[in-house]
Parts: sequence; C-alpha cells; structure tokens
Amino acid sequence: MNDVFALPALLPALPEIVLAVGAMALLMLGAFRGEHTAVAVNWLAIVLLVAAGAITLWLPGGTLVTFGGSFIVDPFARFLKLLALTGSAGAILMSFDYLALEKQQKFEYPILILLSTTGMLMLISAADLIALYLGLELMSLALYVVAAINRDSARSAEAGLKYFILGALSSGMLLYGASLVYGFTGTVTFVGIAKAANPGSIGLIMGLVFLFAGFCFKVSAVPFHMWTPDVYEGAPTPVTAFMGTAPKVAAAAVLVRVMASPFGHLLAQWQQLIVLTAFSLIPLVPEKPDFRSKDFAVTGEYTLHVRPHIAPHPALLISRRPSK
Repeated sequence: MNDVFALPALLPALPEIVLAVGAMALLMLGAFRGEHTAVAVNWLAIVLLVAAGAITLWLPGGTLVTFGGSFIVDPFARFLKLLALTGSAGAILMSFDYLALEKQQKFEYPILILLSTTGMLMLISAADLIALYLGLELMSLALYVVAAINRDSARSAEAGLKYFILGALSSGMLLYGASLVYGFTGTVTFVGIAKAANPGSIGLIMGLVFLFAGFCFKVSAVPFHMWTPDVYEGAPTPVTAFMGTAPKVAAAAVLVRVMASPFGHLLAQWQQLIVLTAFSLIPLVPEKPDFRSKDFAVTGEYTLHVRPHIAPHPALLISRRPSK
C-alpha cells in the first residue's frame, strides 16, 4: 500500500518541472501586469530555458528512470534536450526585432514556446506510449496556437487552423496505432513491447504503420509533408524558424527511440517504411523557378512529375500549375 502512494523520484524530470512551473508563473505575471511586460517575459523565458539546460547537464550521469519506467534520461536524451532548448531560446531571441517591427509583442508568445518545449523534453524522454502521447500533445497544442499568434493576419489564422486540423488527424492515427500495439502486446512500455512483440503479428505491424505515420507528420516526411509550406508561410517568421528546428529534433528523437527500442527486432517489417520516407531527401526544384514570387515555397502551387534526366535515375521536378 505504501508503494502505491509513494512519490516518484522527481530529479530526472527537474528540467521539465522548472519549465512548466516557470511558464505558469510568467503567465500570471503577464495576466496581472498586462502587455507591457512582454519584453521582460521574453528575457525571463530565455533565463528559464538556460536554467533547464544547466539542470540537464547537472543531472547525474548514466541512465535515470522514474515514473514507473515511463520517463528515462540517458545520454541520447540529454544531448537532444540540449538541442531542443537551444532551438527554443534562439527562436525567442530572433523574435525580438520582428515582433517590435510588426507591433505584435505579446507576453503569451514566449510562454507558449516554454510549454511547447516542455512537451518536447517529455517526448524525448518518453519510455512508454502514454508518456509519448502526453509529450507529443503538449508540444503540438502550443504550436497550434503560436502558429496563429498574429490574430490580425488571415494567413496566420489559416496556418494555425490547418495545422490544428491535420495535427488532430495525425494524433488520431498515432493513437490508433498505439491501441493496436497495446492490444497485441498487452503493455505500453517500450521494454515490455520489445519482449512481447511477435514479428509475425499482422495487427502489431499495422499498429507500427499507424505509429510511423503519426511520427512522419511531425517531422514533415513524405507523404505527410504537404501541410508544411502553407503553415510555414502563414505563420510569423520567427515561429516558422522555431517550428522547423526544435519540434523536429523532438519528433526525430522519439522516432529513433521507438524504432530502435521496442521495435528494433522488427527491422525487416519497418525498414521499407524508412525507404519510402527517404524520398523526402530528394530536392524538389521548380522547372522554371521564380525566386521573386512570394509563393515560391508553397508546394500547393506546383505539380510534381517525373522527367528523364542525364543521371541514370529520373529526376523529380516541379512545374507551376497554370493560373486560372
């Protein structure tokens, strides 16, 4: 009975706790003091990110596990957490001049980045499917709002709405895959899945496919990348820089951890999925690019087709659709 109500060791999760508590404190500061605290909140958010990075470095070496094995801190997690924290702090620093010029200084902006970063750190350290989903949603929900932070811009609101709708779809796919994995293994922990997974189970492989699809959406991998140009173009520039760095680090980290830990012995089953997503590394260059065009980066304005090339393999090209 005492073991049931015993508090878990909180030291491994101290960076996440510092960011979460600090974000709530800054939210209260901004709510009671008003918009003129935006600059101060920005600097305090950077201080919190630096403090979280220092705590990450200060944690004891080796592998730390808490929350019943749901949360793990190892050298892999430490390194990627530092990358995510650096990307988040850099995004806030980059936004100072932009937000001042656009007269969009809001104290909510750095708080949303702090909350999203908290989800990233939890996602990187997730050691079971439940912790993975909680971290993913905490990261994503803040990103949906920060993408539409410019409330006076229709393009920014459109970007946030598109990201929210497609993000909800990807979360549903990931949850469906997690439920299949749990149903065919009887556990949600990565260690337990690795022990109980049967390489010949069709249901388990289908669950893995849905999990992989959800991860591919978060890292903008083919064929789940078509949302990216519209959202990145509509969101404010510093937000685009943030969305293209730190969240991608966290999503790639959990993708590597999931594939290597619970499904590492199913390499023959999921390596074909990796081959398909490898096509995202092929540069898609317009046949006649107009670099002066404002919509040059929007893939929705272009049609993908294959044309013979000098190289032995066909080159992927994009041509702009004729305007109506």
